[in-house]
Amino acid sequence: MRFLLQFCATWGYKLVFKPLMFNFSTPDGAHSKMISVSQWASGNRLVRWFIKYSMHYENPMLKQKIARFKETEFINPIGLGAGFDKNAVTATVMEGLGFGYAAFGSTTARYCPGNPKPWFRRLPKAKSMMVYVGLANEGVDEVQKIVSKAHSSSKTLRVGQSFARTNDAFAADDAEGIKDYAYSLAALADKTAYLEANISCPNTFKGEPFNDPERLDALLTELDKIERSQPLTLKMPSDKSWDEFKKLLDVVVKHDVQGVTVSNLRKDRAFKNVDGSDAYIPSDWNGNMSGKPTWALSNDLIARTYLEYGDKLCIIGLGGVFTAEDAYTKIRLGADLVSLVSSLMYEGPAVLPNIKRGLVKLLKRDGFGNISQARGVDAKKYVHGPSAAWHKAKGDSRHKAKG
Repeated sequence: MRFLLQFCATWGYKLVFKPLMFNFSTPDGAHSKMISVSQWASGNRLVRWFIKYSMHYENPMLKQKIARFKETEFINPIGLGAGFDKNAVTATVMEGLGFGYAAFGSTTARYCPGNPKPWFRRLPKAKSMMVYVGLANEGVDEVQKIVSKAHSSSKTLRVGQSFARTNDAFAADDAEGIKDYAYSLAALADKTAYLEANISCPNTFKGEPFNDPERLDALLTELDKIERSQPLTLKMPSDKSWDEFKKLLDVVVKHDVQGVTVSNLRKDRAFKNVDGSDAYIPSDWNGNMSGKPTWALSNDLIARTYLEYGDKLCIIGLGGVFTAEDAYTKIRLGADLVSLVSSLMYEGPAVLPNIKRGLVKLLKRDGFGNISQARGVDAKKYVHGPSAAWHKAKGDSRHKAKG
């Protein structure tokens, strides 16, 4: 019965709801509606029950406890990436849908109105969204109340909160930025299952100053002073060469950081659509790309991070996950957990049970008893192997492996 409901949800979304949204609603409007509907569903017991019943799929093969992440246990490795829900108002629905974890935010020390709209543009041929939100959120003092309640009431969802430097005209020098991050971390300490410090949001007044090793070291030195019980990840940039990325990781592992989210939006607009054609983005469209354009960059950095730091850091793979095969690829390259965002818009909520069910089939096919056993099995082959098949049709030679 559940499989039938999920089948109907998959095709009902693709054939009815998505065409209606794409043809009769702006991306900003569609996103607002999804948040509003999720909030309404959270307050309706019958709807919550139906979502949980119809979308349910769990299997012990997907359950794992990650020692490097302060022994945090996850019912499954598929999570919601930060950016979908800035103010943590959809946690109940995300648990009902069956996510193993969810990163809400990013929130900031002060209320932030975000960038001028539009915040979103659709790139359907690339399975991507152009994102230009600029950290719009209610501020950490308000958000921490919501996310703390969600954390305490969630049974299976590991509630995470992403935080970043406030994007407003008051943003000043690095010292102010460090105080901004520290204020948010202190406000969120022990209020969630885990935290994510976003050092790579590109659509802001000050850009990404803490993507420099020395400045990152100064930031993390101050964050180390704040007592907390939950693990901390850093949301990393996608547009770095491995040498640049590695220098950041060398700093990360010296501090009280348990993981990295790899990686954030793509800035380089030269990429391929999913059919192999060159993507075109109007020059007056602001923002950076999510979804499939981030796929190759993310995978490369995941594999290399795993080989160098996999015993020290939990790796959350983010970027271009639409299918079970996509998620499995990131896990086999070294990710412990896999986040998605854009595929919710393109595939609908049934993408989640479809991915989880598919992962179990793939694990059985390859003789694994648990998802953790598949972690990193392809990383060395990806980075050092001679096969060009790993890199075909990616439209980005900068990160190709060198044999």
